[in-house]
Amino acid sequence: MLIDGKGISVKRLAALKEEIATSGCVPCLATVIVGADPASQMYVRMKHKACDDVGVTSVGVELPEDATTEEVVAAVAHLNDDPSVHGILVQLPLPKQIDTEAVIEAVSPAKDVDGFHPENVGALFSGRPRFVPCTPGGIMTLLAEYAIPTAGARAVVVGRSVDVGRPMAALLINADATVTVCHSRTKNLEDEMKAADILVSAIGKARFVTKDMVKPGAVVIDVGINYDDDGKLCGDVDFDAVADVASAITPVPGGVGPMTIATLMENTFAAAKRQIC
Repeated sequence: MLIDGKGISVKRLAALKEEIATSGCVPCLATVIVGADPASQMYVRMKHKACDDVGVTSVGVELPEDATTEEVVAAVAHLNDDPSVHGILVQLPLPKQIDTEAVIEAVSPAKDVDGFHPENVGALFSGRPRFVPCTPGGIMTLLAEYAIPTAGARAVVVGRSVDVGRPMAALLINADATVTVCHSRTKNLEDEMKAADILVSAIGKARFVTKDMVKPGAVVIDVGINYDDDGKLCGDVDFDAVADVASAITPVPGGVGPMTIATLMENTFAAAKRQIC
């Protein structure tokens, strides 16, 4: 079974657009981008387009490549104080001279629609999430939409990043899965992966997950966005080979990616409802 993230995102965004239109609540998302990295600029444009599509207003703050931590924090503080802004997204990664953690912590937890503020991370790990990081949140939506059971399932998350791996593990635990988190120091990594009923790969290595690493019948979620030696976009999973043994699998592109933006829009509306509706 192909897990169609694009199709699910279109459905959910259409429903969200209708809900916003009938709510009398007009959410506003502010983005902050530092520098001119083409990939980051493209992602920000996609987020603003999604806002336009569903009836969320948006504003963009652009800072130069050589901006200081203090300048970025000041820009975030201004957005925190602006009652017309309900959600704030700082596009990552930031240039090396900037203290990323200081910037994340500067975002008001009430406007942290990325779900990265320590207060929101703590709420997630305590089983009382407020804003869930968008990629893991989108994955949980896909599992629910395709009626893939998590309770009692053996889930393996490959990757321990703070934006995907760790919150993904927390969400799966909250959904009653038995969770193992693997990383670069994991011993017998292939054995751990092959034990998974649900395998989530978020390591950023092109086609790293091969057919012999996947248990027959497993659900495989590919978070990776990579380019192979020929410059072709691909995920962490060797899709064609793994599709032969998996019971369900996400493609790249068209799997997890669209759900990340859909979840961002849902988080922004949720933030606005808490603040003004």
